[in-house]
Amino acid sequence: MATKQGMCRNCGSLVMFDDRDELCECVFCNCVFPSKEAAEIFANPDGREFKNEKFEKQEGAKHYYSSPVMPDIVEKAVQREVVSKKQSDTAKLKPNEFEISPNDVKAPKKLVIGMIAGAVAIVAIIVAIALPFYFSRKSLKEAITADIGNVFATAGSDTVSYSSFKYKQFNIYGLTCQFVKLGLSDDIDESQAKTLYANYKQLRTDKRGEDSGEVEMYIYTPDTIYFVNKDGVTADVQTPMEIAEPTEKS
Repeated sequence: MATKQGMCRNCGSLVMFDDRDELCECVFCNCVFPSKEAAEIFANPDGREFKNEKFEKQEGAKHYYSSPVMPDIVEKAVQREVVSKKQSDTAKLKPNEFEISPNDVKAPKKLVIGMIAGAVAIVAIIVAIALPFYFSRKSLKEAITADIGNVFATAGSDTVSYSSFKYKQFNIYGLTCQFVKLGLSDDIDESQAKTLYANYKQLRTDKRGEDSGEVEMYIYTPDTIYFVNKDGVTADVQTPMEIAEPTEKS
């Protein structure tokens, strides 16, 4: 077993995968494609065009390692269980020609109209509450994205400078943009991870106009995944299953 690195064919981000996996998934745009192709693009990225399409997060997919165990057998067993239950339930039902079914009873027209009006009112209330939060979050994300270069601007150690990275990606999400993922082409140490975290937290505070509160950051490098929050830095952590948003690229 060995961990390899490749490049996403959709957005050009760094992709890490197990050499036993036939498929790999980009943690920034959720594109799933052959691992062999990712390695080939990484080895020779010249002349490649990245479409930057949007993909929905696939339920059950892993970001780092993907080793499904006999998926066909499990899926068939579940299907057999569903069919068996339906047949059992159908056998228990005996039609009665004198029995009145729900289909024979129709609701009054006024009641139907009232139910529809109530449903519309509930939806309107939800939209009225959700829209301000959506536009506030959208505005904050756009403001942070416009100056995201400030996060990478501070020089790192004597051997690695943030501004010298071949490529770097970011993904900002959360109601108040409190979650962020960074992808770097070079390795960094824990001190540099803390610096990136502090830079993003300060940028978010400046754009919100108030104390930024709690922030969580994942930093992906060729050899290490760092998780950084108010308690410090943790290395070699696999990211939890989250609903990722479309990739932003600096």
